[in-house]
Amino acid sequence: MINFIICEDENILSNRYKTEIDKFMMNYDIDYKYHIFKGYTEEWKEYVQKEDGFKIYILDIKTAKGSGLDAARLIREEYDDWVSMIIIVTAYSEYKYDALSKRLMLVDFINKLDNFEIRFKEALSICMKNYDKKPITLKYTYKNIAYNIPLGQILYIEKEPDMKRCIIKTQNDKFYIPGSLNSIMKQVDKRFIKCSRSVALNIEQVESYDTKTNLITFKNKEKLQAVSREKRKEVANHVRGIY
Repeated sequence: MINFIICEDENILSNRYKTEIDKFMMNYDIDYKYHIFKGYTEEWKEYVQKEDGFKIYILDIKTAKGSGLDAARLIREEYDDWVSMIIIVTAYSEYKYDALSKRLMLVDFINKLDNFEIRFKEALSICMKNYDKKPITLKYTYKNIAYNIPLGQILYIEKEPDMKRCIIKTQNDKFYIPGSLNSIMKQVDKRFIKCSRSVALNIEQVESYDTKTNLITFKNKEKLQAVSREKRKEVANHVRGIY
């Protein structure tokens, strides 16, 4: 999931950003949503501190309720978030040197009045390259214990029968996570595919799939027989690299 956090106090401009994002994201099979704020309010600060997937901030440098540069500094320094992408969008080009000199790791500083669509698309492309390369983890809390499990280490996720939780099987361990399999699938990326109603595979961890015996062998040599009849062809295609 990609979260676009737009902070812009003019509705016409925030709608314009949404339109450009929709056009850009048509090229990606990735879920995304918007979070619109009119200023750097307490509500905005509360959202910034949430663990809510991959974040791309589009920040107006001047609003009636705060500065985009101060907001970027808050994200980086106070909340120690050096992973999220930050794009500054403004009509005040004179702030560019000040913005770039603060070492806030900005993706870009875009003038609303100067080739905006081209520059905005280029900035989003940079963000997507970072999305594809980032080390993604599954973060959650269960029975007062916080977990942070790298997705790359997960072999499969299985719904536990008659329980409101799932089992996460990793290369070396087993964990429990609250929620349905469908809700957890919204928190992982495209390397995970459902092979039945109750099991999702990390296809990158699958070494082979025997369609005759319906047996999956993972790279750590663990085996699993869980592919439903209607999913066998799809799983075989994913293992072979045919999508």
